[in-house]
Amino acid sequence: MIADTAKSLRENIQKVIVGKDEVIDLALIALLCEGHLLLEDVPGTGKTKLARTIAASLSCTFQRIQFTPDLLPSDVTGIYYYNQKQQEFEFRSGPIFSQILLADEINRATPRTQSALLEAMQERQVTVDIATHGLPRPFLVLATQNPIELEGTFPLPEAQLDRFLMKIAMGYPSEAQENDILLRFERTDPLETLAAVVTPETIVAMQQQVRQIRVEDSVRQYIVNVCRKTRVHEDIELGASPRATMALYRTCQALAAIRGRAFVIPDDVKKLAPYVLTHRLVVNPQTRLRGRRPEEIISDVVNTVPVPVEAP
Repeated sequence: MIADTAKSLRENIQKVIVGKDEVIDLALIALLCEGHLLLEDVPGTGKTKLARTIAASLSCTFQRIQFTPDLLPSDVTGIYYYNQKQQEFEFRSGPIFSQILLADEINRATPRTQSALLEAMQERQVTVDIATHGLPRPFLVLATQNPIELEGTFPLPEAQLDRFLMKIAMGYPSEAQENDILLRFERTDPLETLAAVVTPETIVAMQQQVRQIRVEDSVRQYIVNVCRKTRVHEDIELGASPRATMALYRTCQALAAIRGRAFVIPDDVKKLAPYVLTHRLVVNPQTRLRGRRPEEIISDVVNTVPVPVEAP
């Protein structure tokens, strides 16, 4: 069921997004894991378009927040206001009370506003004043950000980054794909007529089914060893947290599910480790001066940790 539904979602998203099959699969994995996705790349590569297309493919409520330096936390979470007619304070919910939230250019807002998402992303609830409000299910934050080298950006703090299940880059399309984009959008935007193919209830059911995917003891230990290796690596100042270990475990289950398998294999761990772990690392200053990228370090970690093999 999961593989068939994922195929329908993938094909629907591909009507708008050209040549990004791997990115689409990673987004579906985040959805099935009840995780959140951070899309980072230069402007104009389709980050916002992908987020809007995913939302349109699901029969879920959708809100978009354009993050700017003057955005306030209350603009995200909502406020209590005094209703003179009722003679009492009432809560006016903010855009975060939706099932799919697009946080566009999240790193253009100040750290104070960025922190308004912390509780929502982890506990699926929002506290305003002294009252706590639950968020609808499924709840998915799709955040886009420009590279921190660009002007007018505020780097996301480590606590915020750790709450994103994965960070992925869109990348530039190939020559053939860019031609296909021009032809597809020549007269109309296919997103305007895109129909939803999955209901929220189906997504919630799939999220529960993903947790039933089997992970053998040796593969589970392999996941633990990969994450623990990042904590003792000479190039890493701050390694992967236990939350990262859980994220890698869940994403491997989801990848197996959309591939039609009832079990996780070591190749799932190798494939997803760069997307799950890279943005959670704090590289030491000497390594940064040498120009070594976190992706290279994760590749070293994955290649040095012994892979479990099937007993003869």
